Amino acid sequence: MDTATLSRLNTARRSRKAVALLTDLDNGEGIVVLEGDGVAVSLQQDVDAAFRSGKSGAIDADGRRYFINVYMPPTQIVIIGAVHISQVLAPMARLAGFDIRIIDPRTAFATPDRFVGTELVADWPVDVLKALPLDAYTALVAVTHDPKIDDFPLAEALRVGCFYVGALGSRKTHATRLERLAGQGIDRAQLETIRAPIGLAIGAANPAEIAASILAEIIQALRSRSLSSAKGDAASF
Repeated sequence: MDTATLSRLNTARRSRKAVALLTDLDNGEGIVVLEGDGVAVSLQQDVDAAFRSGKSGAIDADGRRYFINVYMPPTQIVIIGAVHISQVLAPMARLAGFDIRIIDPRTAFATPDRFVGTELVADWPVDVLKALPLDAYTALVAVTHDPKIDDFPLAEALRVGCFYVGALGSRKTHATRLERLAGQGIDRAQLETIRAPIGLAIGAANPAEIAASILAEIIQALRSRSLSSAKGDAASF
């Protein structure tokens, strides 16, 4: 690998962008492809599938053999609210390979003994997310039922394009939430991407089942997410 290629890969990874090295196995030539880059039509479906799955592997196109090495940013779940659902969701999500952070300014809930082994920040989301920003490889889960805590991170998640944004609450609660967020100037189309009621509709009836439905919905969103349409120099491959 030449130094220019290595530099592009490292730059993308430092910026938490999904990137891949696409190598022609017949001649050894390779290019760096960012998620959403355009490549040859015969390769596009396989390249997009590799970014969605995060798996590297060989692909065939136009009678040639290629190998795609995919480098995905660590996918994280940021949970707003140190509640019972969060106590179950955090260890489940870690087992599924996600990085976890829980944010809740209510120190009576955000206690280390309730969240052993989990990154826990007992502060207001508006302050925490300045230092630890959300991004496209973040799932945002808001479960406090308190608009003073939930609304800012929900709006921020929509602004930066988190791949999943979910909020706990009934349809009536969510309708009121949408009115508040719309009042902040958030586009209606963006508001419609919030998953609420949160989680897959499996009839969940207790915190553990709700946590399972949320995690399943996050995984579904991650593996089926739309890729950006940005074009890069990969299109010449």
